[in-house]
Amino acid sequence: MHGFFTPKSATGRASLIPPPPWHYSGDLLTVEYRTDPARVAELLPPPLGLAPDDPGAVAIIWADWQSCSDSGEELLDPVRAQYKECFVVIRCSYRDRVYSRCVYIWVDKDFALVRGLHQGYPKKLGSIHLTRPHPYGQAAPRLAAGGALGATLAAADRRLAQAVVRLSGPSPHNGFVNAHPMAHHRWLPSIAPGGGLALDELISSGAESFEGGQAWAGQATLELFEAPTEELAALTVEEVVGGYYRQLGVTWNGGALLESGTSEAEGS
Repeated sequence: MHGFFTPKSATGRASLIPPPPWHYSGDLLTVEYRTDPARVAELLPPPLGLAPDDPGAVAIIWADWQSCSDSGEELLDPVRAQYKECFVVIRCSYRDRVYSRCVYIWVDKDFALVRGLHQGYPKKLGSIHLTRPHPYGQAAPRLAAGGALGATLAAADRRLAQAVVRLSGPSPHNGFVNAHPMAHHRWLPSIAPGGGLALDELISSGAESFEGGQAWAGQATLELFEAPTEELAALTVEEVVGGYYRQLGVTWNGGALLESGTSEAEGS
């Protein structure tokens, strides 16, 4: 039986995702804001703690991705390469080092969802849309001062977030919250009732390589909405820091184990 991930088969062709490395090229629209640090602390299981500086900082990021494996074959069959996602990032500390951590994330393709679960991203299915800038015509904003870009997130037929970023000028970066290696948990409940966690790992990962275009910054507005099966709105918007847009490319090729068997989460 062959295949990096299920379903495994005689040839491996049916596997939902190929083995890493995975390459990504995409457009990112980021809104950073501050919330009550107590709401951030609720999302940090031991041994993680709040970041010592600006502990209530949050980034919500909309991304329009094209991705592929080393073969690049997905690019000629774009349904296997293109997807959108929206993810929520906070910062945390572990052994006196600051990490970024994705606490909520929605994607619109199954292969992206499963790939993220392997990486420790808590992915769910959602509906994600963001404005595409373009250098020609009147149906797209320009990457220039005054350009306005919007973004929306919905899941289970309910809108969860919406944002608008109005660009004011070039920026040396596209935010500070999602600027560290990721500290994620990989959890899998035991198949036996009451058996706890069969997989319990705290891992770190980041980009093996990175390329980025000119970042743009601007003023942003952000609204979050309540929904029966979501808790994003608990990270209330107390102060908007700013908005950013950037095109970039990254390669992901695995991570490192920080600790195992330390979580207090139950496999229920």
